[in-house]
Amino acid sequence: MQFIDDAEFQIAIDLDQGGRIASLKWRDMEFALPFRGEAQTWGWYPMVPWAGRIRGAIIKNSAGVEFQLPAIFDPPHALHGFGFTSSWREIGAGRSLLELPAPYGGASVEQSFEVLDDALRWSMEYDPGKCDLPAWLGFHPWFPRDLESGDGAELEFKALTMLERDKDGIPSGARIEPTPQPWDDAFTDIRGVPAVIWEGAARIDIESDAPWWVVYSEDHDGVCLEPMTAPPDAANLGISGEHYIEALFLFSEG
Repeated sequence: MQFIDDAEFQIAIDLDQGGRIASLKWRDMEFALPFRGEAQTWGWYPMVPWAGRIRGAIIKNSAGVEFQLPAIFDPPHALHGFGFTSSWREIGAGRSLLELPAPYGGASVEQSFEVLDDALRWSMEYDPGKCDLPAWLGFHPWFPRDLESGDGAELEFKALTMLERDKDGIPSGARIEPTPQPWDDAFTDIRGVPAVIWEGAARIDIESDAPWWVVYSEDHDGVCLEPMTAPPDAANLGISGEHYIEALFLFSEG
C-alpha cells in the first residue's frame, strides 16, 4: 500500500489490487467507491495497455499477427487492460511501475499521484519497449453516488460527438449526436470541464487534454467519468492513442 496524507487529503493506493486508489478522502468525505466483489467495479484504477473493451479479445501487431487477450470480465471481449488486476511496484512517493505480461512483454507503464493544494494530479506513461502492439490509456474513477452529506451525484458533461454502440455494447465506429442519459458510452469533441457534483457537499472538476471520454451512469452505487487517449476497441476502429495521459481532479465545495 501507498499512502498520501497531505492537508485535506488522505489517500490509500493499493499496489497489489491494480495500483488503484482504494480510498480517497477529502475533508473527511470518501470519494472512492469501496470493493463490491469484482475488480472492475470499485476504486479509481488505471486502464493500460488498453482502455475499455477489445472486441473478441484479439489484438494484432503491425504485421497483422493476432494475439489472444484474457476475456475474464466481459467474455468474449477483453476489458480494461492488465493494469487493474496486476501488482505494481513502488518506485517513489506516489509513483509505481508495472512491467506488462505477454503478449505485451517488454512494455512497461509508470503511474504517478500528486497532491496540489485541493487537487490531485494523476498521470500515466506507457513505454512500449520492443512491443509493437497497439496501446492506449485511460483512467477509471468510480465516484460514489451518495456522500454522507449533500445530494446524490450529478454529472456535468457536454460533448458534441458520441460513438454509436452495437448489440455487444461496443462502439461500431459510427459517430452520432449524444443521446440522453443513462450512458455507457464513448464521447469526443468535449466542451467545457467535466465534473461530478454533490450539491450541498462537494464537486470534482476534471481537467484533462484526453481526446476521448467514457461516461458510465447506469450503476446504482456509482458514476464514472473516464478520460482516455483513445476509445474502446480503438485498434479495430483504426484509432491510435497517445502513450501518456494526465488528469487534474480539482475538489471544491458543492
